[in-house]
Amino acid sequence: MLSPCASQAQSTPGQPPGNTVILGNVKQHADAVLAIMTYTTVPDVTTSNLSINSAGTGNPGFGQTQFGGGFTLSKKFPLYLEGTLAYSRYDPIFIATNGAQQRSVPTKWNTFSSTVGIGWDFPITDELVFRPILNGTIGRVSSDLKIGQTIFNERAGTDLQFLENGSLNAYGYGGSLMLDYEHYRENYEIDAELRATDIYLRSFGSSSAGVQGSAMAQQISLWTRWRAPTGWHALDRPIRYVLEAAYSHYFGDSAGVLGFNDLASVGVGLELDSSKYPVIVTRTRAMVRYVFGNNVHGVSFGFAMSF
Repeated sequence: MLSPCASQAQSTPGQPPGNTVILGNVKQHADAVLAIMTYTTVPDVTTSNLSINSAGTGNPGFGQTQFGGGFTLSKKFPLYLEGTLAYSRYDPIFIATNGAQQRSVPTKWNTFSSTVGIGWDFPITDELVFRPILNGTIGRVSSDLKIGQTIFNERAGTDLQFLENGSLNAYGYGGSLMLDYEHYRENYEIDAELRATDIYLRSFGSSSAGVQGSAMAQQISLWTRWRAPTGWHALDRPIRYVLEAAYSHYFGDSAGVLGFNDLASVGVGLELDSSKYPVIVTRTRAMVRYVFGNNVHGVSFGFAMSF
């Protein structure tokens, strides 16, 4: 379960009683939000739809949704392209005091990010390729906290300026190394990808509070999929059942920021083949996945298309 960082309230000598003090290092929280953004920078089944509840309130402390994919243009011109779009929400708790009273302030930070990648396939065998990828990320972190005059008479301090409608823009750069295995036969198909990723994120153009942050996304992941005919037919093609398994291990600033270093998932689904017809979409898959890790578990639903 996510335990948002909360500071302890204390009076501040010399502080005018009408002013507000947000106790806690907002810079550390800015780093933490960018560290959370690292989970959205890479196409990853285990974190594509993730929600973690706060044990104290039962309200979502963190949630994210990611859309993404990648493809190789052709074997003759093996240029690889990938991209993701992601949204996440993080709700840490701060303590605010004006010298006479104190309140917990549940901030609400939203992140939007997009990552693109360009690579090249180097064949090792007819079914296995080595794929180096260059990645670039752009994103934005914003706070939608509203603190009314009914709570505090006056507002002061750069911490509060950032928490109330503050924002961080972020960019990232780095790369990935991937081994991609595709073993296709008439009665079954096997896909497997082993990937190592290293992307550095840094903020720029923050709000007037001047808060800055940085984080390093480092991850190793393994994804596997088995597809085979069910014996049923639709659209003049076999309906396939799909089995998936995936594992991700997080390093750097991604490690432990949400309470775990590893996530795994297993999934099952069905796939329709529409390749006989003159449509852009050749295959459509619906998946149910069980995701689990240290103190984390849940069920997600996925929908994917191949072109």
